[in-house]
Amino acid sequence: MKGRGCKEKGARFERELAEWFNQQVYGRECAFRAPLSGGGGGVNERMTGGADLVGTPLIHVEAKRVERLNFLEAMAQAERSLARSGGPEVPVVINRRNRMTTDDSLVVMRLKHWRILYLALLQLEGIHHV
Repeated sequence: MKGRGCKEKGARFERELAEWFNQQVYGRECAFRAPLSGGGGGVNERMTGGADLVGTPLIHVEAKRVERLNFLEAMAQAERSLARSGGPEVPVVINRRNRMTTDDSLVVMRLKHWRILYLALLQLEGIHHV
């Protein structure tokens, strides 16, 4: 699929992902597809720094709905757009392939950021670590 079909598929995934966050994380409507996300700049760059979703505190989401993803380049894209916004969020790339549910999408992030999540989980579970 090329051109407009790919853009529409990506936009659908961004809406699905926002809905997933709203249902599975927030329990109410908080996350939305960013205005003009995937449009190559413009309003989205000024409003959100280029994140594909808005209303996701602490994370800068780069959504990718492709079969073959260059994860390093996708992360670099997320980091560049986050740098333009100057925000404190953690960049994450979320990828879904065909025949994969949104719930089974992959989340890619830097190990230094994942460490923060893991330490918080250990603390939440009452597991003491060195």
